[in-house]
Amino acid sequence: MTTTFEDNPVMIPTAREFHLSFRVADLAISTRFYTQFLGVAPKQSTARFSTFIVPHLCLNLVILVNDRDEPLDTYSLYHVGLGVKDREAVIESYHRALVAGAEIVKAPRTTWRGTPLHELWLRDPTGYNLEIYARLSDAELAEMPADQEPIFLVPGTAPTI
Repeated sequence: MTTTFEDNPVMIPTAREFHLSFRVADLAISTRFYTQFLGVAPKQSTARFSTFIVPHLCLNLVILVNDRDEPLDTYSLYHVGLGVKDREAVIESYHRALVAGAEIVKAPRTTWRGTPLHELWLRDPTGYNLEIYARLSDAELAEMPADQEPIFLVPGTAPTI
């Protein structure tokens, strides 16, 4: 039986892998970072690139050397997000990031404005932002405070004003 566009209008109906490729300032430092971040060694690594195949994320990530004698524009790639199972996975990611020496941009917190999430923001060695997030369960959504201010998930990580 042939599936037609009318049967399934999704542009990419059977994707099996997400491929992401971007340039980095220092390939060796970024390769070490992503090895720790993703929990897998590169499948292939040369003087020009490192390729990570991460089956549990359905991800094929390639990081490339910066060929130009100019700074990379980390502004235009706002961030790469990685959805995890739950609040505990966000907190665990935070502790793992600290051990790995990652730069924490925003400590783990539950946010209510926009899309309610448990989230953690990191910065990779080149300066790209990485968001680790978990969507809130219905029970967690029901706990939203009246002021909708973020709730920090690890004691001592809330900013001091």
